[in-house]
Amino acid sequence: MGIGRYLGSTKNLVGCAGGLIGLGLHFVGVGGDYWLGVVAGLYAAGALAGPPEPVRLVAPEPAEEAESLLRGLDSLVARVRGLGNRMPDEAVERLDRIAEVLCALLARPAELSASPEALHAVARIAATDLPLAVQTFLNMPWWYAVTRRVASEPSAAERLLTQLDLLEQEAKAIAEEFYDADARRQEDQLRYLRDRARRDKK
Repeated sequence: MGIGRYLGSTKNLVGCAGGLIGLGLHFVGVGGDYWLGVVAGLYAAGALAGPPEPVRLVAPEPAEEAESLLRGLDSLVARVRGLGNRMPDEAVERLDRIAEVLCALLARPAELSASPEALHAVARIAATDLPLAVQTFLNMPWWYAVTRRVASEPSAAERLLTQLDLLEQEAKAIAEEFYDADARRQEDQLRYLRDRARRDKK
């Protein structure tokens, strides 16, 4: 807690009240030469006994959360592109496509937040799944990640491509459901315009 916040806190106010009581006792002759210690002790006791500040759990605004996720995506994509041949070209292409889908959704935070499940899924892919898939691959040396195989098992590079394929499928499924709402609104507007045109002809 910063000094400014502490000065206005309940603990400080209760401590100050204790200190004032100590001063009052000093003025009536209690405490003698040790009055400063009495004041300090009563302040400390009051501060310790004072209730802690209430915790306020405020969910971030949709625009703020979307902006944070967009920054994270931009940073991840820029980092991967800056690695040169360290990442397979196919992985970079998949990452670009996933980021494009997610960024388009996050560019409309108000509508996206109307579907908490969709927002949670987008946030999970952008902030957890993609960074984890990329970082796990990068933790391995290039020669091991690309060429190392155990029996008939795929290499680490092939597993990364499979992970990105699955994440791309999930991102597109979320986007399709999101844009279905746009299509329904478009159809509603078209129906309204046709009805209005028929009424105007009468």
